[in-house]
Amino acid sequence: MLEEVKNLVGGEGPPVYTTSTGCPIYNPLASARIGKGGPVLLQDFHLIDVYQKFDRERIPERVVHAKGSGAFGLFEVTKDITKYTKLKMFNKIGKKTPMLARFSQVSGEQGSPDTFRDPRGFALKFYAEDGIFDMVGNNTPVFFLRDPAKFPVFIHSQKRNPQTSLRDNTAYWDYLSQNEESIHQVMILFSDLGGTPYGYRFMDGFSSHTYKFVNDKGEFHYCKWHFLSDQGTKGMTHEEATDMIGLNQEFARQDLFEAIDRGDYPSWTLYVQVLTPEEAEKFRYNSFDLTKVWPHKDVPMQEVGRFTLNQNPQNFFAEIEQAAFSPSHMLPGVEVSPDPVLQVRTFSYPDTHRHRLGANFEQIPVNSARCPVFNYSRDGPMNVTDNQGSMPNYPSSLQPLAKEYHEPNEKHEKWVGEVTYHMDEITDVDFEQPRAFWEKVLGKQPGQQDNFVKNVALHLSKAIPVVRQRQYKVFEKVDPELGARIKESTEKAAEKLAATENKVINEGNKHMFEPAN
Repeated sequence: MLEEVKNLVGGEGPPVYTTSTGCPIYNPLASARIGKGGPVLLQDFHLIDVYQKFDRERIPERVVHAKGSGAFGLFEVTKDITKYTKLKMFNKIGKKTPMLARFSQVSGEQGSPDTFRDPRGFALKFYAEDGIFDMVGNNTPVFFLRDPAKFPVFIHSQKRNPQTSLRDNTAYWDYLSQNEESIHQVMILFSDLGGTPYGYRFMDGFSSHTYKFVNDKGEFHYCKWHFLSDQGTKGMTHEEATDMIGLNQEFARQDLFEAIDRGDYPSWTLYVQVLTPEEAEKFRYNSFDLTKVWPHKDVPMQEVGRFTLNQNPQNFFAEIEQAAFSPSHMLPGVEVSPDPVLQVRTFSYPDTHRHRLGANFEQIPVNSARCPVFNYSRDGPMNVTDNQGSMPNYPSSLQPLAKEYHEPNEKHEKWVGEVTYHMDEITDVDFEQPRAFWEKVLGKQPGQQDNFVKNVALHLSKAIPVVRQRQYKVFEKVDPELGARIKESTEKAAEKLAATENKVINEGNKHMFEPAN
């Protein structure tokens, strides 16, 4: 930008201060007034201009994933998966695609600490040769729900109390204890790795959703993708995360920025799991259930490529806060599956961006495709392109748009059935994977089962008794011993909490400006 200014004015030196329309201002820190003690003048355009811009500096923060950080980088294909997908960015080993990554907290606001126990968002935007391709996910391979109707109320239960505007542990666990399919995510979230990762560089990313890969023959496969950190995974204990909140509430943001700034570029390797439609139909678990993983022993991971983040944003608001990701931003070779939560999110995400950023959010540079865009949509507020020039805004026979044929095999896409509102019957199957996580993941790492019990107890102890008792029963279904340990530890923590509640720490002092007697 500075070079452009130098070329424009034809000289060296710092750029000249101007109004928003380019008029030079001699003293931007002074107002036009009638005399030294008089009122300001409405004719002072610069003053009015500054205040009108200042009053409009903020845009609505994201309802979910508000606190985040990001950086730019490159994705490089390392393995051939063209038998599964005709996605152009995957069509040749060694092919590189510029990209943007954004990492975030799920339920916290803009000002929340980034070591707070919370799932982390993991969103990627690829500036491919044929358009924008977004991958969105979390740092956990599962989620709290499988019916999209539950998502808004679930998020409400994780936010602030509508009366007190305080964090509400009772509401938090009240929802979870009534929706038992959430237990797999709860198990991961309250482990040291799932809930409090050591910044962003040492965490993995997962789609949790099921997508469809389509190849150049029109055949499709169901797929999930996983981005595994090349730095390894690393988490914080409850004590470490709590201490870090007191020391640096932007630890993860600072760690990512400074690592890239010093040339210590973080990278992640992309793997996919793939099922044929026939395999998905016979699979033990519902392939479109977000509360379940596809076990690696049944569906091996296959390497695709690697991305490296090597460039920090020059302006956080312009390039990270205004970045708009959506699972609906797809390209030929990848499509939406019957996953009901994914289907609703393809609507919800762009709708959010149009609310936050405007009808033409795709024209903001960080969201713009690097290829020409032609369609019949026009106009709208903040349209900053040539608006597709003189091209007709309807299907014209005089200036037609070409159509690219890509239609998948429809054999497994014919659905017959009645409308149903019942997706969440809880069965023993819902507790198999949480039980395996308790026994085979946490159980094989020294101290991790103890830490899990402690982490849950410290949080659950702040909920009211009836909610605590209901949640104990959910843990008992995972493992009777786990339920008993959670109950014992939580009730001890609740007794300790009750003994110290409302205890006066000190009597307080007089107001700092009030004279002492």
